[in-house]
Amino acid sequence: MTRTRIAELGGKVAEQVTIRGWVHAIRDQKRMQFVVVRDESGLAQVVLGKDDPPSALNEAVSALTAESSVTVTGTVIADERVKLGGLELRLEGLQVDSLAEAELPIAPDSALDKRIDWRYVDLRRPDRRLIFEVQTTAEHAMREFWRDHGFIEIHTPKLMGSASESGAELFKVEYFDGVAYLAQSPQFYKQMAMAAGFGRVFEIGPVFRANPSFTSRHDTEFTSVDVEISWIDSHEDVMAFEERWLAHVLAAVKETHGQLIEATFETEVVVPSLPFPRVSLKDAKNMLRESGHDAPGAEHDLDPPSERALSALTKEKHGHEFTFVTDYPTTVRPFYHMRHEDQPTLTKSYDLLWQGIEITTGAQREHRYERLLAQAADKKVDVDSIQYYLDFFRFGAPPHGGFGFGLTRLLMQLLGQDNVREVTFLYRGPHRLTP
Repeated sequence: MTRTRIAELGGKVAEQVTIRGWVHAIRDQKRMQFVVVRDESGLAQVVLGKDDPPSALNEAVSALTAESSVTVTGTVIADERVKLGGLELRLEGLQVDSLAEAELPIAPDSALDKRIDWRYVDLRRPDRRLIFEVQTTAEHAMREFWRDHGFIEIHTPKLMGSASESGAELFKVEYFDGVAYLAQSPQFYKQMAMAAGFGRVFEIGPVFRANPSFTSRHDTEFTSVDVEISWIDSHEDVMAFEERWLAHVLAAVKETHGQLIEATFETEVVVPSLPFPRVSLKDAKNMLRESGHDAPGAEHDLDPPSERALSALTKEKHGHEFTFVTDYPTTVRPFYHMRHEDQPTLTKSYDLLWQGIEITTGAQREHRYERLLAQAADKKVDVDSIQYYLDFFRFGAPPHGGFGFGLTRLLMQLLGQDNVREVTFLYRGPHRLTP
């Protein structure tokens, strides 16, 4: 049996074909029966005249239920009155591969948690599928840009013997006679690749955060996009790379899916102009206060309301959806971020905000062994458990920096979704380990 995808029917007019998919809708009328079949490429109308008395094929159609998987054989007919591409299939054979139960457990307007309970049914919706088509295009464009610029792909361990970020967000797992931790970030191993002379590396992979948050942008397992670059002069080099990379990715998404995204999600994909606006954290807080918004104190990061307000100010002032916020204090950055020579309380680091949400944290890293030791001591880091990491810098390491980027946050903002759960294939949170 040769299967024809529904998107290919336009080239098969007057031919007999076989399509395979799910029953999207049924209209069982007095004289005609209509079945809309859906596969991964689109929708097709299948028609059958009703005999008197009904034929076996009529009875088979009448017995169908929504979301049953079927194999349909028929002749492709061109008819401009048909809304689904001006084509229909005159039914000649029907095989029910799997009959769905009569009552579906969810509807498109069901509560999000309920839809996640039945995620595989929810993902059958064409708009949900589009999310992952966009994700595929975005990741392809990322890799395309990286490869064009001499990057190497790495796959770092997800079981670690110590923390790579904050020890407060670690998942512990039994590991033979001891304890291991699920990786919060590939950070240490990206830097090892710099010490190994790889020059430029990237990774797209899972990371884990034991964060008991239930916000619309947090999860306990997510896909992190990570980049590290050698021989830089400052964090400005990292930002300059990221903005060019992101513009390439968004241009690819717009070219491939822009019209469908706008029709489906009522949101326009905007390819950003370069360079992105930049503002120091200190100046950002001053801007917020001058505009009548509350802002956290000098030793604190921006909170979500401040991020939203700052993005709105950037949009108003520069007409831009992105904002680089730079020069974070050492109090809110890890010990390995390089510090400014003339302002040692500030780090050469940044966050990237997109339409009110942080999607990236980046920095130049400290590559000098003695300074790393001093900064670890200043932050009261137990160096014994990370001596293997510190050893990366004992035998000559290049100046380097990079960033970590949240893939689901990108998709959420790109497609105008309200929650990372909508754009995650299978969400994991404090109370969610199934399906």
